[in-house]
Amino acid sequence: MADIKHRIGIMGGTFDPIHMGHLILGEKAYEQFRLEKVLFMPSGNPPHKRNRQGRATDEERVEMVRRAITGNPHFELSLTEMHENGYTYTYHTLEMLKEKNPDTDYYFIIGADSLYDFDTWREPERICRNCILVTAVRNHSTIAELEAEMNRLSLKYNGTFLTLNTTNLDVSSEMLRNWISEDKSVRYYIPDPVIEYIRENQIYSLAEKKG
Repeated sequence: MADIKHRIGIMGGTFDPIHMGHLILGEKAYEQFRLEKVLFMPSGNPPHKRNRQGRATDEERVEMVRRAITGNPHFELSLTEMHENGYTYTYHTLEMLKEKNPDTDYYFIIGADSLYDFDTWREPERICRNCILVTAVRNHSTIAELEAEMNRLSLKYNGTFLTLNTTNLDVSSEMLRNWISEDKSVRYYIPDPVIEYIRENQIYSLAEKKG
């Protein structure tokens, strides 16, 4: 009898800020692929870019993720890419995880934009060797176009690409940062505890931060 493998999702990104789109993708991937849990994994920034103008710090991004996923028992914060050296390539993170947990299949959740940029990623074949790629649909791509690109990449890099069946929420962190800086409402786009944290710390505000 074959050993039963664990199934864990990975939602990576800068989460600057995390928003409802990220949470919906994580939840639907958990449901569709019967995952044990989904790791929300903020990507690190190089030391010389830690305090970027108009952006959240590493610590603030981590805290926003923590607040956003609190209360969901199958969402978990992962600090794997948060370390003193800053940015880590996806292939390296996945290889490290697989080495530690060879009995686990990792489902790496990406958007359609990332799918079309996949050829430009560092070591795409090594990424495909260590995870199953789950792709969410965006408005500007038809299902047929998406599937054609997934098939092309699968053949090129010997990978497994699956479609995430979920309602599209065409929202971006960049758009939300702009809205916040313009004092526009982001209610229902960002979880309330995260909005409260952003206001308390004046993140993305045109005014200088407290302290």
